[in-house]
Order: sequence, then structure tokens, then C-alpha cells
Amino acid sequence: MISVDVFNQPRYSRSAITIPPSGRVSLSLIPGGVFVNGKTVEEVAQIITKKYNEYIIDPAVTVSLDKAASYRYSVIGDVGQPGIRLMNHRMTVTEAIAESGGVLSTGDKSKVTVLRRQSNGVLAEITVNLSAIYKGKAPDTTFLVPGDQIVVPGNKLKRIRELLGLTQILSFGRIFGLPTPY
Repeated sequence: MISVDVFNQPRYSRSAITIPPSGRVSLSLIPGGVFVNGKTVEEVAQIITKKYNEYIIDPAVTVSLDKAASYRYSVIGDVGQPGIRLMNHRMTVTEAIAESGGVLSTGDKSKVTVLRRQSNGVLAEITVNLSAIYKGKAPDTTFLVPGDQIVVPGNKLKRIRELLGLTQILSFGRIFGLPTPY
């Protein structure tokens, strides 16, 4: 659900527009409407501004996301509760990770990656440094779009734990006379 506000033009402004499955929203003076699926609110505002520029002198268009229903994103890797979640409002990567139980002690907060499908079908990687955001050294401005996948990789502590676990298994094998793999 979005709202379109055209400054000083109340007859062209609309609020609480529910986006249909087709992704096309009807607006006054725009034949065929505007396709909004997969676009940010800023991109939609630019498209509407261009269309209204033919009818209104210097239109100031603002588009806001009122409610995001049934949009999914996923969080995988070293978080408390990985999985697929519903996004019901505009959210940042840090909010999504917080809703997933936060980054575990084995997770690397400086190399969180957002995988986002582009219009050509290719996944683009967006790296987010949560450590810098948490310390106030970087802005928290990476917002999710429907379908994003957040990947929290393991850190050095995780690799050390894995090596220690492997060492314990090999020691167990030597105790019971099992052949060693080396």
C-alpha cells in the first residue's frame, strides 16, 4: 500500500493505494497507470514526476510506503533464528537481523551481504558493515526490498570451533584405533 502526494495538487494526490498483483497503479492524467513492482518509492516518485510534468508545472511528487503486506525476505547464516520472514513495513537490514535474533558470536558483523535480484534476473551483492553501523560510524540506510536474502557469514571464531571439533573427532578415532584420514 502506497500514498502519492503531489505538493499543492490535492486532486492528483492519492493515499492508501493498494498495489494489485499486476503491479500497475492507476493515477489521474496518466494513461495506463504506473508500474511499481520491484521499484523503490524514490524510483516511483521520479516516474510519476516525469508523467505529471506534461500537465503540472514543476510537480513535487512524494511516494511513501504505507504498508508492505505479504512481502518476504530471508535471513540465513549465523543469526539466532534464520529463515523466511514477512515484511509488513519498510525496514533496514539491521532491523531484519534484529528480528532474526541478532548475529551470533560466530557471525561476522562486518561482512553481511544482501543478495538482491535485479531486473535482468542476476543477483547483486550489497555488503553491509553492521559493526560500523552499531558503532555509529556508518549510516543505517540499506533498506530491504521484497525477495532480498540476507547472508551473515561465519567469522574466525567459527572456523576455530570447527577445527577444534575436527581435532576432537580425530582424537576420538585414535583412542579407538580407527584409521586416521591422513
